Amino acid sequence: MPHRKASFASLPVRPPFPIATALRRTLSQGYSLARLRKDALAGVVVGIVALPLSMALAIAVGVAPQHGLYTAIVAGVVVALTGGSKHQVSGPTAAFVVILAPIVTRYGMSGLLTAGLMAGMLLFVMGAMRLGRLIEFIPHPVTTGFTAGIATVIATLQIKDVFGLPAGKLPDSYVEKIETLWAARGGASFAELGVAATTMAILLGWPRIYRAIPAPLVAIALVSIGATVLAHAWPGFQVATIGSRFHTVVDGREVAGIPQIPPLPALPWGSEGMTLTKVRDLLSPALAIAMLGAIESLLSAVIADGMTGTKHDPNAELVGLGIGNMVTPFFGGIAATGALARTATNIRAGATSPFAAVIHALAVLAAVLVAAPLVAYVPMAALAALLLLVAWNMSDLHLFAHTVRVAPRSDVAVLLICFFLTVVFDMVVAIGVGVVLAALLFMKRMSELTSTRVLEPQSQQDATHVVPRGVTLYEIAGPLFFGAAQRAMSAIQTVGDSSRVVVLALGTVPTIDATGLVALESAIEQLRLAKKLVVITGPLPEPRRVFEKSNLEVLHDHVFLADTLEQGIQLAQDLIVLTPAGTTRA
Repeated sequence: MPHRKASFASLPVRPPFPIATALRRTLSQGYSLARLRKDALAGVVVGIVALPLSMALAIAVGVAPQHGLYTAIVAGVVVALTGGSKHQVSGPTAAFVVILAPIVTRYGMSGLLTAGLMAGMLLFVMGAMRLGRLIEFIPHPVTTGFTAGIATVIATLQIKDVFGLPAGKLPDSYVEKIETLWAARGGASFAELGVAATTMAILLGWPRIYRAIPAPLVAIALVSIGATVLAHAWPGFQVATIGSRFHTVVDGREVAGIPQIPPLPALPWGSEGMTLTKVRDLLSPALAIAMLGAIESLLSAVIADGMTGTKHDPNAELVGLGIGNMVTPFFGGIAATGALARTATNIRAGATSPFAAVIHALAVLAAVLVAAPLVAYVPMAALAALLLLVAWNMSDLHLFAHTVRVAPRSDVAVLLICFFLTVVFDMVVAIGVGVVLAALLFMKRMSELTSTRVLEPQSQQDATHVVPRGVTLYEIAGPLFFGAAQRAMSAIQTVGDSSRVVVLALGTVPTIDATGLVALESAIEQLRLAKKLVVITGPLPEPRRVFEKSNLEVLHDHVFLADTLEQGIQLAQDLIVLTPAGTTRA
């Protein structure tokens, strides 16, 4: 047989961690010119939607609008090419505003970029360790509560620009924000409010007229043109714009609005350097960014799967998201994650592969290079109105109210606590407390699933088992773990004095942990002191190595094991015959 050399194309490439599974699936299926045309059209549409949103979200965080655009450009390309979802579009999202705004206030731009870099590392490790599925275990009340809380904070932050309040920089505390806004109420501008109201009216009304052109583009463009014309025709009409609010120095020249340059590489920590103290201070915010980014991105990918009938790789998506957040800060971009609204728009526009998200990023880049001077004319109130609509959609008030109305009181309590903590404190506290509360409720409910019953000879109404005289059958049903073990084993004290052998039936115990084993051994010791023999019947719960390592029969001379309950009852009957009363071992 002639020897054939294997080509590189034929060799299966298996990276050491899940990465770029969506891209590899796309290329393995064959990528045609027709698919490229569909992806190009979808990418341009999503790019148009992402342009005003990216600027608005960066402004809401407290940084210049170009940093939001740089995030959409760099993360949009990197995450699409390295992630695990075919249709996901990544970039800045409204959910991050609550986390990122305090970081900017406390640590400045360098701290914000460094925290994003650290969050990317955490996301990469989570994906490499294949923890993507664990996000599914975060309960619905937790996600609903902090999502509604985020929407509330975002909406509150827009009050300043919607009314044109001279409030200056808002404080971190939500209560202090409200106090500051209320104190500045006398400076409200009807011109700013009119711009915001007009923008909102177009955003809500345009989709009823013509859906092919995205409403945000139409609203921002028309309102910008109208405000500029009014400012020239009527000197008394003045509204804040991106050009009047933000200035960038380029080659010694001050540029109003955003600079007409692409994202350029630079160290995210700037001249301050990376120190251990900065890493320690930013670790908690970075963890919050990583957790929220993972939750939002994977939820968006799941919804995208439902819309397209595809299936994403959650671990590869986390790896791609981690790589994107590690690369983006080096180009001036803030934290990024999967954006549900942009992903849904991408799917509806006909996207077929990750290349649509790449083209969306290129469309944003082209807008920066070509249309940057025009961005200076966009009113701040118009972007604030756009974010108000985003906050309303994000809050999902109908789902929030439905959960409060029909869910168990414990779940409602978790939801309201997460909402309150997100609004009054921050996301770090809300996620931590919410997950802990949900875990405690889960343990409580699991412990309630574990039940016990005692069958003695005088109560032989049980149709399945006949309990011999001198034997007590103690059945446990449900998991024997740390949340249920103590309560399940405490009833062993109800065993009557007339019994000489106690049969512990564990056949319907699916699992046991170390705490369950300790509780079991404690019960066995109590029965030894009461001079009773013990027969443990199976099939034994998983993990069986817990029993194998415990050596119950060796360490306790009054303990016997049986494979089935029937064998255990027969063994107990034999022990009564063969073992004199008052002894432990025949």
